[in-house]
Amino acid sequence: MPKDDKLSKAFVISSIIAFALLYFIDRITKVLVSIKLKDNEPVKLFNDYFELFYLENKGAAWGILNGKVWLLIVFTALVICILIFFYMRIPSSSRYNLLKISSLLIISGAVGNLYDRIRYNYVVDFLYVKIIDFPVFNIADCYVTVGAILLVICLLFVYKDSELGFWFLNNKSEE
Repeated sequence: MPKDDKLSKAFVISSIIAFALLYFIDRITKVLVSIKLKDNEPVKLFNDYFELFYLENKGAAWGILNGKVWLLIVFTALVICILIFFYMRIPSSSRYNLLKISSLLIISGAVGNLYDRIRYNYVVDFLYVKIIDFPVFNIADCYVTVGAILLVICLLFVYKDSELGFWFLNNKSEE
């Protein structure tokens, strides 16, 4: 078996395992919060600066598009498909690990929230930074946010334009 085939198989297998782990962490936290906090008082942590607070969010971030669940489902599914397509084009070289991690975080978070929207018609949010009255969010939101920040850092500071040619559809020379 050629070395590239082994790297490609390892890349796919490790990607699936990482996705499954991230998705499982998101699901289990939402299930536990739903069991323990739904219809109960918030759990105050860190001197009332932070709370675990059950919330059913029928919109997107900061409640935008509230009640437009089907629009969010279609948009999120489309974005996930595009992200997976581009993710699969990332070379298996360790040089691109940061790009792989950022992409996997975004995909995992998007899938986690998509599942909630399809299954429940809302997303379970539960992390509340009370001291700054930040909107309630969840683990999947953390994945998307951290992944997006990491992606911006990668694109601005880590990779040269010439190293990102694999993302372009007309590029014949993939690494």
